[in-house]
Amino acid sequence: MTTRNSVKRFHGMALWFALGFCAAAQAAVDFVAPPPAKGFAAPPLPEGPLYYPTGEGHEIKVVVVARGLSFPYSIAFLPDGAMLVSEKNAGRLRVVRNGVLDPRPANGIPKVIANNFSGLLDIELHPEFDSNQLIYFSYNKALDEGTAVAVARGRWDGRDLQDVKDIYVTAPGTTAGSRIAFGADGRLYVTIFGAFGNVPQQGDVVDGKVLRLTADGQIPPDNPFVGKAGFKPEIYSMGHRSATGLALHERTGQLWELEMGPNGGDEVNILKPGANYGWPLVSTGRNYAGPYQTKAFNNVEGMEDPVIYWMPSISVSGIAFYRGDKFPAWQNSLFVGGMRTGEIAGTGRLERIHLNADMQEIRRETLLADLRRRIREVAVSPDGYIYVLTDEADGALLRIEPSDRQTEKR
Repeated sequence: MTTRNSVKRFHGMALWFALGFCAAAQAAVDFVAPPPAKGFAAPPLPEGPLYYPTGEGHEIKVVVVARGLSFPYSIAFLPDGAMLVSEKNAGRLRVVRNGVLDPRPANGIPKVIANNFSGLLDIELHPEFDSNQLIYFSYNKALDEGTAVAVARGRWDGRDLQDVKDIYVTAPGTTAGSRIAFGADGRLYVTIFGAFGNVPQQGDVVDGKVLRLTADGQIPPDNPFVGKAGFKPEIYSMGHRSATGLALHERTGQLWELEMGPNGGDEVNILKPGANYGWPLVSTGRNYAGPYQTKAFNNVEGMEDPVIYWMPSISVSGIAFYRGDKFPAWQNSLFVGGMRTGEIAGTGRLERIHLNADMQEIRRETLLADLRRRIREVAVSPDGYIYVLTDEADGALLRIEPSDRQTEKR
């Protein structure tokens, strides 16, 4: 694993300013791009199951569990076997019981502000859910001075959320997506988008940061920037563009962050306290008009390198480690959702990245590409199945399971 000299992560920024790189890097990403390619239309999802061979030699079966979800964003598994699914644009929390989508949304979700990147976002169960029934979610809300990213929690009564309240709300003007996850330390980690300008490198705002909070939304006293002038104390790491996934690696206790680049430069990072992940000073991506975002790619003083990256981009969203027993050959695999490849519509896929014992990439495999759907989320259920959400007005919940048919040996 390479790093951008994490030992000197706090001092590297001074070097950048002294060399005059910062002024060039502050230029906003160029969103003026040539007209998009026509792309590909997505075929209808079949009523019956789909079967696919895989690179590890076993066949998989893919079934549609639920349809009619409005731009679904996140999945959470309840101990009783039910699943919760957030609908980003509609601002609804849906329940899937015994493989059937309940037509009645759960009550308790506050009003959300929805657009391309905003709405009802991530869902996460408290680590002690069995005893406290607490469910956390991130969403975008309206304030008098503008929109904000909020994290709220409520008590699940089996049908609805009760006693819902915000535990953390950003300053007005903070918009777009957010992912949340509890770390091995019991703290709640919250991602905030930072795609525009130089805000990911500014310590006085939370844009382009990963935040670390207590389960009550307070600031832990051991956060890396507590007491540092010019820094928000809730910041855990900085220099992030558009974080679209968080996954805890249970064996190591490390939290892995998935981040969408511009036209290329998607990446996976291992989060470290106080670390700077470079955006917009360092990127492997191009801006939307074609030129590289920056001349600095990796091994930059004071910056952390990604452990995995994509060029061209697959518009990453959703990340999960496989930890079940249904697919033995997929142990040590990381799954990442992709919404489109190389800026061409209709090229979404699921990617499987096989890792060695040191968590280094060995090989990649593309799955579900023929569905031509934007894969927004991937999650592994407690019983070892893999679930994915398709990002569309008539979104679907899909389950990947071992094949149940006899096939010839390959």
